[in-house]
Amino acid sequence: MTGENAAPRGDLMVRTVAMPADTNANGDIFGGWVMSQMDIAGGICGVDRSRGRVVTVAVDGMTFIRPVKVGDVLCVYAEVERVGRTSMRILVEAWARRFRTAERDKVTAATFTFVAIDDDGRPRPVPAG
Repeated sequence: MTGENAAPRGDLMVRTVAMPADTNANGDIFGGWVMSQMDIAGGICGVDRSRGRVVTVAVDGMTFIRPVKVGDVLCVYAEVERVGRTSMRILVEAWARRFRTAERDKVTAATFTFVAIDDDGRPRPVPAG
């Protein structure tokens, strides 16, 4: 393993292959595609913790460290960092398992804030632990 850390933080939430349709003009995977996979992973983590619907309200501190290439397996990990009354801050890390070498590189990380909502879309309390 290479990258910023020796191992990902959190639980594996999403694992998908980067495909040619997801590339920019340089042949790298769009950062927006990576970010959307991270949002999905954070949402899964938020739903598990809040036991219901959540919405993304903020993303903090995203820096792209390394590119993702076609054929890489993007593995996205998430863990709840803090729970408020209706919101959760969730650390989300994206790692690429490289196509030909199977090496793993951290490609980006960010903190996503999700709010738990009820069936009418209004904020609701996050249940205790």
